[in-house]
Amino acid sequence: MDSVAESSKNRKRLREEEEQQQQQQEEIEAEETSSTDQTLSLVDSLTFSDTMVAVRIMRAQFPHIDKVSIQPFILHSQLYSSVKDRTQVDRELESLRREKVLRVFKLNTGQDDHAIMFLDDYLIQVDRAVKRMEEKKLRNLEVFEWFKTQVIDNKQDPSIDHQELCLLLSHGGKVKDEHISLLINAGLLTRQLIDPNMYWFAIPNIGSVLKGLSQGRKELLSLLNRQRYKEMMLAPLEKKRLRLSLLDMRFHLRDLIGSGHLKTVNTPTGLLVRMRFSCLNLSIANFLSGLYSADDMGPSSGSIIVVDVGMPSGLWRNLKFLALYTSRHQLNL
Repeated sequence: MDSVAESSKNRKRLREEEEQQQQQQEEIEAEETSSTDQTLSLVDSLTFSDTMVAVRIMRAQFPHIDKVSIQPFILHSQLYSSVKDRTQVDRELESLRREKVLRVFKLNTGQDDHAIMFLDDYLIQVDRAVKRMEEKKLRNLEVFEWFKTQVIDNKQDPSIDHQELCLLLSHGGKVKDEHISLLINAGLLTRQLIDPNMYWFAIPNIGSVLKGLSQGRKELLSLLNRQRYKEMMLAPLEKKRLRLSLLDMRFHLRDLIGSGHLKTVNTPTGLLVRMRFSCLNLSIANFLSGLYSADDMGPSSGSIIVVDVGMPSGLWRNLKFLALYTSRHQLNL
């Protein structure tokens, strides 16, 4: 009898241990699932079905930067690399902006460079900037509360003119020139060079990151340019580190693919990243290949020959024939 009871207790204990182990395994799997967005390789997460999915995953994949306190942001060009339909991206982005889910910021790193940040992340960034200004014990700090409650909440565009800015701020109190100067010094606004009465909304404390963005672009393009065929497989390229940028390789690859500087090619061994140099002047081609005489270059001098730098070497060997054949036309390879 005692042996039967003991056997029953042993079986119960074993069941409890199995249930506990199963529960622990489920917890581990849940943690792994929650961090999937951060660890997912670019090879597996290059394209998405819609804009919001792309924004959320890229936000989760934003690199952790120790030296700078900055909330995650996404570049407009990165969305173009991730969602095939650019019209869909623009339409959905505009809808999310109007619904006050996201904010769009013009960057000074390029004519078409725009950053996208969740509104909640932007407000955190604003609060950090306000705290830094408070530590300096400056006057007129009430303008920051006016800016958050009256301006940010009512103006979703990337820019605002001086008159409208003062009008919105006046709902909080009497506006002075010192108030505007404080907003600019805190990094919340930047004056437009073309029209000093217009301001861009800005992300505070982003300066060093933008410097790295420009340098990282050049470093990545230089890295590919040194390759024999100006191309590399995506998987090993993604693992390389950039010396001049606080942002990681994945961030820069999305950016340059979306902006058209790079393109991806499907191969039997995986995705290939290739430089996309669009145009070479025929006079440069003449210097390199010695194909043309002075008579050849006459009327057609300065015409454009379009060449993909990543083309197979066999096509380069046939360039003489192709260039002579199209000496007065455009060549698309």
